[in-house]
Amino acid sequence: MRAIFILLTLLFVLNGNSQTSEAQQIVDACITKHGGDKYKKANFAYDFRNNHYEYHYNNGEFRYELHSKDGKIKDVLTNNGFKRFVQGKEIEFSEKETKAYIRSVNSVHYFVFLPFFLNDVAVKKRLIGESTIGGKDYYKIEVTFDEENGGIDHKDQHMYWINKETNTMDYMAYGFHMNGGGVRFRSAINQREIGGIIFQDYLNFKHEKDTPLAELDALYEENKLTQVSIIDLVNIVKL
Repeated sequence: MRAIFILLTLLFVLNGNSQTSEAQQIVDACITKHGGDKYKKANFAYDFRNNHYEYHYNNGEFRYELHSKDGKIKDVLTNNGFKRFVQGKEIEFSEKETKAYIRSVNSVHYFVFLPFFLNDVAVKKRLIGESTIGGKDYYKIEVTFDEENGGIDHKDQHMYWINKETNTMDYMAYGFHMNGGGVRFRSAINQREIGGIIFQDYLNFKHEKDTPLAELDALYEENKLTQVSIIDLVNIVKL
């Protein structure tokens, strides 16, 4: 029995490693399609809702900025930490406020420049299956995060649907724990290339907060998700 148990354990480990390896290959192909090496040194500005954003990335060194519409507030997140300026003067705030401000500026840039960040050191990727959406075939990649280097949202779970033919990231979903928690499913629209990088907007849907992410594609196909917003970027320019 012990020998059988060891064999089954070995098969499970090998299968898990195979899923991880295949997921890595799929994600690498997707990153190449969306921008590849252009991501490694990228400088862009864009507007989203009521704010203006600037993104500067150079081989791991980054500077993310958020500017309020009225120009009074500027948030700056770098490898060295976070700073907020109000009318040009740096201000101090609580640890709780710091986490909220970091989440605000970081999360927008994170989603805009996906799939590049799927190769971050804290990301754990696994191919969990395949599906068909709108008559097109997709790989389903599950993403979780290590606590170390995973940021303040490391407990969140993400999922990505990568087109098997084009290698594009056409759908994504994530679960979150803030403000009571929930799930979101996004369908990419308005795909365009600027400065060698593909940008895309999204239709943003929700469902019951405990819905497994792996089920959201089927619910989307059945028109059982509720649209809550449109994630649209405007005035994108390469700096």
